[in-house]
This record gives sequence, structure tokens and C-alpha cells, in this order.
Amino acid sequence: MARIVMKFGGTSVADLDRIHNVARHVKREVDAGHEVAVVVSAMSGKTNELVGWVQGMPKATGANSPFFDAREYDAIVASGEQVTSGLLAIALQSMGVNARSWQGWQIPIKTDGAHGAARIIDIDGSFLIKRFGEGQVAVVAGFQGIAPDNRISTLGRGGSDTSAVAIAAAVKADRCDIYTDVDGVYTTDPRLEPKARRLERISFEEMLEMASLGSKVLQVRSVELAMVHKVRTFVRSSFTDPDAPGMGDFLNPPGTLICEEDEIVEQQVVTGIAYAKEEAQISLRRVADRPGVAGGIFGPLAEANINVDMIVQNISEDGKSTDMTFTVPNGDVAKALAVLDKVRETVGFDAVQHDDGMSKVSVIGIGMRSHAGVAATAFKALAEKSINIRAITTSEIKISILIDGPYTELAVRTLHSVYGLDKH
Repeated sequence: MARIVMKFGGTSVADLDRIHNVARHVKREVDAGHEVAVVVSAMSGKTNELVGWVQGMPKATGANSPFFDAREYDAIVASGEQVTSGLLAIALQSMGVNARSWQGWQIPIKTDGAHGAARIIDIDGSFLIKRFGEGQVAVVAGFQGIAPDNRISTLGRGGSDTSAVAIAAAVKADRCDIYTDVDGVYTTDPRLEPKARRLERISFEEMLEMASLGSKVLQVRSVELAMVHKVRTFVRSSFTDPDAPGMGDFLNPPGTLICEEDEIVEQQVVTGIAYAKEEAQISLRRVADRPGVAGGIFGPLAEANINVDMIVQNISEDGKSTDMTFTVPNGDVAKALAVLDKVRETVGFDAVQHDDGMSKVSVIGIGMRSHAGVAATAFKALAEKSINIRAITTSEIKISILIDGPYTELAVRTLHSVYGLDKH
């Protein structure tokens, strides 16, 4: 017998038929004798609908927020998960499974006070462990908790993944299964490269890079949490027949295991290729080269909640000025340019140039630590395809390359092939 946390995303619970299918997955694990907690998202599209309702309301007189009171926003958008958890509990009960739905505040999942983007502070696992002892399946509404002001809080987009991993850590689960609309983590996006293959295992560090660099399989915060608490996490498909051969194999279920590096026997040099479209490049020309300049530029950008990514700096020959290039999401260009215009005189730079429609393509692998020439291989392969590189950043297990957007698919397929990821 083992203790399992199962999480099902919005597409997995999109309608009543899919909720009944999810119930069959849960019943399979219960019938195998495991202790089970389930975390669910809202039905696909429901959160967007609720957010739209909130944003369509008139702004309160004198309110600082441009749209709404964040505490009321949380009260409304958290209701999607409440509906799903109740429906799944009913579906399980109809199959003879002892199940009960619970909201985040009932566990309780305690968060900070950042309504709309709260972070989990603490979960007391004793409540759920007591339910396990009573033979009950706890169906928990994901994406939500309770803030210090005793009001419902939400964790931001993708927060149900974070809820599931945090609960798994709190109850010391043997495994956290993340069920989604794909059957695992692939070497790259199969929509771009049909030869992409599913990975049996990937390290926490690699998955963190994949998630932060464009892979949409898991939310970044959930991977960080899994890595910190060493929660073994499986990415699985909810659309596979729950009773298909191997689905109930506890040791080797179909999917991708996210685990510690030492659990991976054969480490590839490169594990996967990630990409992110809709990037913009901003360049500041002839910036005064003196202490505090970088802080004078990137501090105000951070205060404006603009996510700066790749940063490249070139010092002039005389050492008196520098060119500074960085990337931001396309949608933040206008806001970034407005911030830079305000600090121009204080910081001191001659000109601002920008180009949007860029893409960032990243090569990821823990094997890079012990292998030389990985970057050179990428640069040569892209040069042979006449793909111009705009900027490069590296870390111990990652190389990120900024290119023009129209070349994204060609670059991904080229790098996927040159590192042998298309070979089974």
C-alpha cells in the first residue's frame, strides 16, 4: 500500500463524461489498496470565464486597483475548483468509493496575503492523514488556500499543480501523479517535431529549466516545490483508458518520472529542446559605464512587473560606455519603453532600439556539466541553416539562443536532430 496524490487539470475535468473518467482513474488506485488524495482544477475555460465576469464589473470608487478588489476576485475565481471537487466526489460515491470534497481553507492550505498570486506558507497534513485512516478519498480544490486575513486566496495561473505537490509533501506521499492532456514530458514539442519522444525520466533541475523556458507541461512553482521537498512526480495522461494494461503499475506507470538526478542511470548530454515565442529584444546604446547603472535600469523594470530575461552587455573599447541588450515578452514592450524613457536622463544612454517577434530556443541537459562542445555544436548547426543568433545566455545545464521568430520551427528541429534526440 502506498500514499498517492493525484492531480487532474482543466482539460481532464472539462465535462461530466471526463469527470467520470477521472473517477475511474481514482478508483483504480483505491482498489489497489492505496491511500489517495485528489487535487482538481476548474473545468477547462471556467477560470477565464470567471475572470472575465470580474473584469466586466465597474471599478469601486476611489479603488487603487485598475479593475477590482483582489480579495473579491479570489472569492469568485476560486469557485471553479469548488464545483469540480464536488462533482468528482459525487462521481466517486456513485462508484462505491468513500469520497468527500474539501476546499483549500478547510485543509487548511495557508498562504501569504498576495491575493491573486499567493504563495503557500504551510499545510498541516494531519487532517488529510486522518481521512486516509478512515478509508476516505479527499478531493481537494486546487489553486486556492486561506490568507492571513482569513479570506480565500488563489495561487495564480497553474496553481493547482503547486497545490498538489505541496499536499504531497505535507502528507509525505510516495508519489504525486499529475494527470494532463499529454502522456508525459517530451524531448521537445511534438507539434513542432513529430520525431520528439517521451522521456521515461527527467531530473528536477532539467524539468525546472524546461518549465521556465517554454514547456507548458508543468507550472514552474510546482517543479521548484517538488525539487525542494524531493516529491517524486509522474506526468501522466488522463485520456488513457484507466483500465489499460500497465496503468495500475505502481513502480513503472506510463508517463514521465521527475526525480533526483541520481535516479537516472543513463544521463544524456542533452535531454530536451524548449522554446518560447513572442519575445522582444530591447537594446540601449552607449550607456554610461559606471557603478549602479544596471540597477538604475533593471530596478524600475522589476518594479513595473516586467519580466526581463536574457541580458547581454558589451563594453566599448575606451571603457566609458556600454551597449546593453535584454529581452522581455512582446506584450511588455510598450510598458518597458515607457519605464526606460523615465530613467533615461538619470541613467544616461544615447538611444533605445527594439525588435519584437523573436523566439528563445533552449538546449537543456544535466549531461552538459561533464561534456565540452555542446554550445559549439548548436552554433554550427544553426549556422549551417543560415539562422542568425541575436543573443546567447548559458548556465551549467542550459544554453538559450535568441533568434528571429520565423526560424523557430527550423531551429527546434535542427537542434533536436543534431543532439540525437530523434533516435529511439
